[in-house]
Amino acid sequence: MKKTLFAMAAATLMLAGCGSTNNQWGQLGGAVLGNVLGQATGTEVNPDAMGNILTSVLGGASTPTQKDLVGTWKYYQPGCAFTSDQLLAQAGGELVAAEIKSKLSPSFQKVGIKSGNTQVTFNQDGTFSAKIAGKSWNGNYTYDEKTAKITMQGLLLNMNCYAKKSNAGLSLLFESSKLLTLLQTMSALSGNAQVQAVGDIAKSYNGLRIGFDMK
Repeated sequence: MKKTLFAMAAATLMLAGCGSTNNQWGQLGGAVLGNVLGQATGTEVNPDAMGNILTSVLGGASTPTQKDLVGTWKYYQPGCAFTSDQLLAQAGGELVAAEIKSKLSPSFQKVGIKSGNTQVTFNQDGTFSAKIAGKSWNGNYTYDEKTAKITMQGLLLNMNCYAKKSNAGLSLLFESSKLLTLLQTMSALSGNAQVQAVGDIAKSYNGLRIGFDMK
């Protein structure tokens, strides 16, 4: 049954892609795949998340420029990407990325990550200001466009993450151990089961980066 549903989705996407712009393709593809995956798994899948997984690999055309980073970015859902298309393929394809986001969402909510209390502002002068789960974090940052790596240095902690363009805006993605450190520091939930659940998800896949999709 699942194979039939996935085949129907693939056929629909190929038809939908004819004569569509890239943005229209992403929106329609996300809606179709979200509906099919929901039927296959019995869970509701966010169409926006499905749209973003169509570019679920770090690097290449998905790498933002220094200018792209500047601005205020607000969290709206968990983000994830693989470090190469080979690793994505080994994990089972792009649909796996949607499943990962679906698993991360309740854990993020219980840790306290919400759209109203999690955001980051990158300024042109190399400074940043952020709120993670409502807790402020400020400092300086540098960005390497070749590796898409952002180095953030503040009073609370120093942290590296990776930037990726998404359909909605920008994704900030971390190695699992770095994200756990960030969540534990900002939410004061060291050892919390929800924090550990995030780490367990990341450890299940090789070359996975997880974090925040931002608008």
